[in-house]
Parts: sequence; structure tokens; C-alpha cells
Amino acid sequence: MATLTSNQPHHPAWRRLALSHICCFGLLMLVALLPPLLPQAVAEESYSEQRSPCNDHQPSRRPFFGDLHVHTRYSLDASTQGTRTSPADAYRFARGERIGIQPWDESGQPARSLQLRRPLDFAMVSDHAELIGEVHMCTDPQVSGYRSWQCRFYRAWPRGAYYLFNYMAAMRASHLGMCGDDGERCLTAALAPWQEMQDAAESHYDRSSDCSFTTFVGYEWTGVQAQSGGNLHRNVVFRNGVVPVLPASYIDAPGETLLWDALESECIDADGDCDVLVIPHNSNLSAGHMFSEQLADGRPVDAAYARRRQRMEPLAEIMQHKGASECFFAPDISRDELCAFEQLPRDNIAGFSNPPTARTGFLRETWQQGLALEAALGTNPFRFGVIASTDTHLGAPGAVEEDRFPGHGGAGVPALKAVPPGLPDKLEYNPGGLAVVWAEENSRDALFAAMQRREAYGTSGPRIVTRLFAGWNLDPGLCTAPDQIERAYATAVPMGSELGPAPAGSALRLLVAAQQDAGTRDSPGMPLQKIQVIKGWLDSDGNNREKVVDVVGDTVTRGSVDLGTCATAGAGHSRLCKVWEDPDFDPTQRAFYYTRVVENPSCRWSQRQCLAGGVDCERPETIGKGFEGCCAAGHRPLVQERAWTSPVWYQP
Repeated sequence: MATLTSNQPHHPAWRRLALSHICCFGLLMLVALLPPLLPQAVAEESYSEQRSPCNDHQPSRRPFFGDLHVHTRYSLDASTQGTRTSPADAYRFARGERIGIQPWDESGQPARSLQLRRPLDFAMVSDHAELIGEVHMCTDPQVSGYRSWQCRFYRAWPRGAYYLFNYMAAMRASHLGMCGDDGERCLTAALAPWQEMQDAAESHYDRSSDCSFTTFVGYEWTGVQAQSGGNLHRNVVFRNGVVPVLPASYIDAPGETLLWDALESECIDADGDCDVLVIPHNSNLSAGHMFSEQLADGRPVDAAYARRRQRMEPLAEIMQHKGASECFFAPDISRDELCAFEQLPRDNIAGFSNPPTARTGFLRETWQQGLALEAALGTNPFRFGVIASTDTHLGAPGAVEEDRFPGHGGAGVPALKAVPPGLPDKLEYNPGGLAVVWAEENSRDALFAAMQRREAYGTSGPRIVTRLFAGWNLDPGLCTAPDQIERAYATAVPMGSELGPAPAGSALRLLVAAQQDAGTRDSPGMPLQKIQVIKGWLDSDGNNREKVVDVVGDTVTRGSVDLGTCATAGAGHSRLCKVWEDPDFDPTQRAFYYTRVVENPSCRWSQRQCLAGGVDCERPETIGKGFEGCCAAGHRPLVQERAWTSPVWYQP
């Protein structure tokens, strides 16, 4: 593995100089930035790094489940609420080992522990770039600045430091005074944790032919639109171990185009095999700024910006701890009631009391914006697919089980010195989701290529397996064909792709398929209720339109839940498949299609905790401290877990 290291201050000039001395190795993997309009044969994997070829290489691809949004002790909002999990611990957890979590006693023993029922296939530690040096400085007595008043404040009142440090970094794009001129001390302090993240990723990456587990080097770029409190956060994922000397933070690059500038100059356009992609998250809290149609100077976005955004940001996070970003719901505005799923009551991350709207930044509405922009610019800046992840601040990737949710910390409920009584997290939050990619094998190059071509989807936690293909005149009998997937790849395009102009007289058909999460012996998976197709299009008058179609399964669930025990009953489906033809397809109109796979209902994490706490809302004396949310009007005792595919776009 080749990495860049330096003890010099963090300035673009020396970063470029250091990048020019990267040791070149391997072959540069050429991956098309845009998926082809016609299907192509899948070739044997080539690698941008030194590793053994995978024994299990499947040209028809298979789903790999992972988590690309994981915070450890080096993230300020994790460290200030007691997280001691190291990057290496996080990867051990993802591979199935047990870890301790806060609070800790005086001898350093954890009061709680956590372990996955099933290991993940891949993971990435994504600590906040902005303050890793400050956290290291304030927690290591050997680092210059440890005795500064800011670090003494950090150690004496961690919760106060959480607000002060985050305010300076995310809203002011500035270091604190102990960092010195131009932030040099903190940038130097950041070298050690950034190297530790790389070393942990390397030590847990299976480079053998077994290909049992994959790690990515990455980080989170963390900015806020100050006036609205709109979230601008993005996760940065590197293809391999060739990475910049330091991550480009919001302090260095306070805007998405400035982040892209840094990644292009220090990675993509630099010598060596560095490659990178960016994944925005929590657009549900962006107050309309994550997918703005204006540039930073107020001018409207242009075609050059659209092309660049499409290249740099091929995916967005549709689900995580702080809510779902699929679509907006309001009773008097929306007809799609499933859009209410894990919708937060505000439109920003700063805590301002502004409710969400259709223009907050939900993905379905953004995909609609993209169609209109494509008609005007010739390029769609918002042609991105989806994944989900947890945003755990316990260093616990993949900890999504509703029945064992300890909270995720961060913006949620801290447990620095003791486990708070009652619910372990804010009522509005949830355990998060999983990222799923369709790839030939479990290697960095194969998974990264899948993310680039957007052949990916997200789930709200369950390991639902789902496929989506779109093509012309697909065989209606594909669902029962033994060579279903091979024929689909040969005659159609998968999720994340673009479908070119329709041949004369052709019917647009989708192959949609899903399989329920098998679960484990002690926690079986839930049956599926249905698969829905969601279509958005631009009509002949330039208006955005949408429709939601129940394609296969049960329109009304046959499943039921006993809220007094959380026991489930009723029928559902282990598998669903359908070749669906769009009866309203117009070959002259731009459109996108994606699928939503919905499980039968089950108890939400909060209801399980309320039952375990002995809460009976009809008996006020049973509502103990911290359990008041169990009986709040906004409490949702049931959840219908789901999966969302990346769209397929039709381009006239």
C-alpha cells in the first residue's frame, strides 16, 4: 500500500509537492464515469493495488452489505460523549467481534458491550476531518497544545466543547486559537490519527484470495450553511490506500466545489493510483442547500457544474441514524404515506425549529429537479444513486438491529458517565441503515466500481436483496427463467444506469425482484409485503410528475403486530418478482424509475424499549424518567423496514 505522509503544515503547495512523489504501483483501473447506454460484458477484475485475485468472482454480481458512515474516538462528537472505540476496534466489530461501549469505569472497563449477529462485508471509518487534530491534541499529553485553555475546557466540560468546537469548525470554517497561525499545530496533530485510520483499514483489509472483508479509507467533510443551519455533510471514499497526506476539511475547503477542487488536485489528477468519490448525507436536514440550483456566488448552476457533480457525487445516503431522506410527507400535500417513514420534524441540523418542506432536499424531489435541469443544461447534476449507512458514533458499523439498539450517540443521547434512564436515544432517531452494492467480488476495486456506476441500494437495516433492470420488450417470463440475471444484463440495464432513446414501437419494462432478509436463528427476517415502482417524469409542459405503483405483493399488509409483546403474525412473501410494463410510457419525456421494497410491520426500537421499561400509557405511574416519549403523540410504535434501489433514468 502506498500512502502519503508529512510533518509539514497543511498548505496546498506542500500537499501538491508531496503528492507528486507518490510511489506508482499496479495498473490504473479504468472505470467509465457514466454507465453505458447498452449492456456490456463483465470482464475479469483488474486491480489498482497489489492483492490476490478473489476466488469467488461472479460475473452476474452479488450483493455485499456494509456501512460507509462510522465515527470513532477521533470524531469530536463521539469523543466528547465517551466513545473510546479506535478505528481498528470498529473494523473488528464489523467483522463480528464484540466491543465495549461507554460508559467506562475507573479501571477502563465498559458498562456495556455490543456485537453484530452477522458480520458485514465491508466498512469505512469516516471520522470528521475538521477536528481530528484537535481531538488528538486534547487527549494526548504528548501533543503540543494539550495544556491550552481550549483543551482544558474540552476535558473539563466535554459537552460544552462539543458545541464550541463544532460551531467554529462547521459554521465558521475556522480552527480554534490553540491551533496557531493557519491552524498549523492542529494540522500537524491530525497526521497521527489520519495515519492510524489508514493503518487500521490496511490491517483489516483481506488482500488474500478469500476476499472475506473489505475496508475503505475515507472521512467525513462536515459543513453547515450558517444562516439556515442546513446540513452540507459529505463522506469521502477513496478507491484504495493511495490517499492525500491529510483529508481536505470544511475549514480548508468551505464549499462542495472547493472540496472537489482539493480531491481533484490531490488525488484524481495527481500522480499515482488515487481515486475518490463523494457521498452527501442527511439532505433531509439541509434546509434546501444540499442540492441547490445556485452556485456559491448566486449564479444558477451551469452545464460544467452539472457534469462535475455527476462525476464526483454518484451516490447519496438515503437513510441513517438521523432520519430518512427519500421523500417528503405532509398529510395535506402528499399522497404517498410511506414517505412519512422516519421523517424528522425539522429541516436543518442546527436545531432551528423550521419544519421540513418538499424543497428541503429529499431525494425524490431532487431527482425531479434533475430532470428539469437536464432539459435546460443538457446534463443532469442530480443523477445519483443511493446507499444507506448508520452514522454510528459508537464505532459500531452495521449496528442496525431494532431489538438491541443502544443509541448511536453523536447528536443523540450521550452516555459519557452513565447510561441515561429511559430511552437510549432521541425518540426521532433510529438505528440507521446499510449500504448494499452489486459487485463481482469483495475487493476495493470491484466495490468502488459498483459505487461509481451506481449499481447500489440502501436498506433501513434488514439485509433485503433486491434487483432492478430496465429495458425494451423484456421477456414477461424472466422471473421464472433459470438464466434470469444473465439475460437481464444482456438485454437491459441495472439500477443506477441510463436507458437511451426508445426504439420505435418498444415497450419500457422493468424487472423487479426482491428476497426477504433470511435473518438468524434467534432473529428471523420479516416477510415482504410488496415491491413498489416509483416513477418521476417531466411532462410535455415541463411540469414534474410522479406516481407510485404497487407492482407485486400485497397492496394492504397481511401482517400484524401485538403492541403488548411485539409478536408478529400474518402472511407475507419470502420472494417477489415481476416484469412490469409502464402503460403510460412516453418516449419523448425524460423519466426515472426506482423501486421500494417494503416489509411487513414490526415493532420499532422505541416500542421495544418502552415494553422493556414496563410502560403502560394508560397508567401514568409506570412512565418512568426518560420514558415520556413512549406516550408522546409523535411516538411511532411500528415500523415497516424497507429497501430503496438506485433509479434508472430514461433519456430521450
